[in-house]
Amino acid sequence: MTKNELITLKEEAHNHLVNELLPFWTTRMIDKANGGFITHFDKDGNDSGEDEKSLIAQTRCLFTISSAHRAGYGGGAYVEMAKHGFDFLIDKMWDEKHGGFYWMVDRKGNVKIDQKIIYGHSFAIYSLSEYTLATGDQRGLEYAEKVFDLLQKYGADTRYGGYWEMFHRDWTMCGPGSQGGDRKTLDVHMHLMEAFTTLYECSGKEVHRRKLQEDIDLLLDKIIHPQYKTGIPQFYKDWTVAPQIKFDIIWGWDRFSPDGEKGNATDNTCYGHNAEFAHLLIHAYRIMKIDPNSDKDLFRIILDHTVDNGIDWEFGGVYVEGPHSGGVYDKEKEFWQQAEGLIGMLDGVLMFNDEKYMKAYVNIHRFVLDKMVKKGVGEWYPLLSRNGDPIWFHMSHSWKVNYHTVRAMIQSIVRLDKLIAQTN
Repeated sequence: MTKNELITLKEEAHNHLVNELLPFWTTRMIDKANGGFITHFDKDGNDSGEDEKSLIAQTRCLFTISSAHRAGYGGGAYVEMAKHGFDFLIDKMWDEKHGGFYWMVDRKGNVKIDQKIIYGHSFAIYSLSEYTLATGDQRGLEYAEKVFDLLQKYGADTRYGGYWEMFHRDWTMCGPGSQGGDRKTLDVHMHLMEAFTTLYECSGKEVHRRKLQEDIDLLLDKIIHPQYKTGIPQFYKDWTVAPQIKFDIIWGWDRFSPDGEKGNATDNTCYGHNAEFAHLLIHAYRIMKIDPNSDKDLFRIILDHTVDNGIDWEFGGVYVEGPHSGGVYDKEKEFWQQAEGLIGMLDGVLMFNDEKYMKAYVNIHRFVLDKMVKKGVGEWYPLLSRNGDPIWFHMSHSWKVNYHTVRAMIQSIVRLDKLIAQTN
């Protein structure tokens, strides 16, 4: 692409970020009455009133506002917003008796679900570390390290490797099946990679780097497909592939059938996850001072599979999922997969200087800005049909906040700047 074409793409992303996305959140999410963040907004961006504050949504909002400040946005105003969210997280969601964070409280901070879910704790480590990196407040790192230590004490599987994921309040493990006590997932171990990366960036401690390397090794050796390098969703304790089932405490299952198990339960991979895994691993390597080009062949396989199977070249955007060997099961378009595809494709351009990754980026970029962003409101629709018609209309709830959308714009701009600097 020409430099002017790259500049136009960057300006579109920047305009969306600073004039639509960030204002959507900074003008709505601060709960002045109760503390913390309001995270439920209807199709018009109005507070939809759900009386809940989930660990996943509170930590993701803390990450988003902290990372935006660290990236140079907000003119300093985001520091107080981040502190506001941090204080609620510690004052209302931290379990003083057993340690760790409750899964869900109401708006005032009264406990609704007291379980300890590692998915949420991965985002606690991620956001608390980012908070300290952004603001210098060392309390963030203090609590990130507390969570990290709890994971090593209660969650680490010292026989087969990895981490157990579902616990009761006192850190006793949940039962099997839908309680999730006998399962391990790509989702959790990938998000632990991003969490440990930012923790290590913040602390510089060797133990954090070592556990990050262990998690990366596990992802590469057990969790991605040995041939296609695509993510496998669920496993039993010994890392044999398990049918993908719905857990009692759920994420990402709100649009699938209610029978507890999905179709293609042992042969499905998510194109958004695969692109996300690639760019998170590249970032982890850089924080660890490892040259990502040392795994260049791996990244080529992952990104090629995503481009060849996950990009809709007719209508635009990223498909939901398909079989490991290639193809598509689900042709709808989820918001977060578009976000992760943007970053992954630009990393492909930077690593390989391959035009097909640039074409894929432009494809997703256009689909997002032309179809996925709700004009006049500023956030993204959660789910569209293949050709871009909205299926779901809400702007936010506990599973659809700002982490993917804002991060995608910030990180796309960083990468586009690099490409512009490299182009004559």
